[in-house]
Amino acid sequence: MTDNNRKERVLVAMSGGIDSAVTLRLLHERGYQVIGAHMKLWDFSEVGGEAKKDGRCCTLESIEDCREVCDSIGAPFYVLNFVEQFRNTVIKNFVSEYRAGRTPNPCVLCNTEIKWEGFLKRALELGCDFIATGHYSQIMKNEDTGRYYIVKGTDHTRDQSYALWGLSQNALARTLMPLGSLKKSEVRQMAREYKIARPDRPESREICFVADDNYHRFLREWEAKRGRKFTSGEIVDEDGAKLGEHEGVEFYTLGQRRGLGISTRKPVYVKEIDPTGARIVVGDSASLMSKTAEVGLVNWIALDNPAEPFNAEVKIRYLSRPARAKVSPLPGSRARVEFDEPQRSITPGQSIVFYDDAIALGGGLIERLG
Repeated sequence: MTDNNRKERVLVAMSGGIDSAVTLRLLHERGYQVIGAHMKLWDFSEVGGEAKKDGRCCTLESIEDCREVCDSIGAPFYVLNFVEQFRNTVIKNFVSEYRAGRTPNPCVLCNTEIKWEGFLKRALELGCDFIATGHYSQIMKNEDTGRYYIVKGTDHTRDQSYALWGLSQNALARTLMPLGSLKKSEVRQMAREYKIARPDRPESREICFVADDNYHRFLREWEAKRGRKFTSGEIVDEDGAKLGEHEGVEFYTLGQRRGLGISTRKPVYVKEIDPTGARIVVGDSASLMSKTAEVGLVNWIALDNPAEPFNAEVKIRYLSRPARAKVSPLPGSRARVEFDEPQRSITPGQSIVFYDDAIALGGGLIERLG
């Protein structure tokens, strides 16, 4: 309760899935005044992929699922229009990063700029004290330093702390994540007990606005609507010998082996993407290994602008295992990471997150290999 005995009010971000539905019901049981809100981020008419309408966010089905859960406890429900902001912030960045030869992580940008900054602003306008999400991570406060920090979820198979490194201290102070201490199996059981529709529904962990999970199709259609084309070029080996041709560097990622359209005696992988020269350089598996990375846009979470190098466990992609490394903070929200052992396919554009056991110390974007 707040000082005036008013129930604390929470705006719950609802996608239409069971995680956010259980989040709303749990907080309601704990005495909060809950308000459900679905963020409308994109339209099939703009992003395509209509053939695969699997009930993910931003569809009519997902909105109706959210409304049904809110109606079951008499909670208000809103649909918030973030389409223009999402297009200008997330989708345009997604396209421009691929065109620059990098591999973006749109979920991180969406979390930071839309699901927290934009959503929190709407929550405050509605007189809410907190926002809540169904993420499988935990938020804790260090009483000695006063800093909030992110801790891995109890269910390590679902932990989403990697995608939350961009959140500000203000956002963390006003966020509730009640599923962080639960396992997915427990959440599904709660969904059955709450009589939430389709508690065993399948989930998509792919990019929400690429509904058919075909980003090549998305890029082609998105750019064609804007009169923009792709530049073809050569696929070469490490010595510069031509092995084939490609239709655009945008359709390749570092470490890619399949779909290269070339024939070689031994397996080769994308080692370098050169958007200026429109070249794809391939090499053997050993050529993908690197020990250092330059990182930009660093956001320190559990640490307050550290000046000295420190050792940490570091993740270079969502599904990778953490690797030991020395992290050296640099001026201008930058850092240099030196791994104890070479890592495979450190990819510019992807997120890198520093951990002390389960605590996320901070993170940033990989800019280039050191």
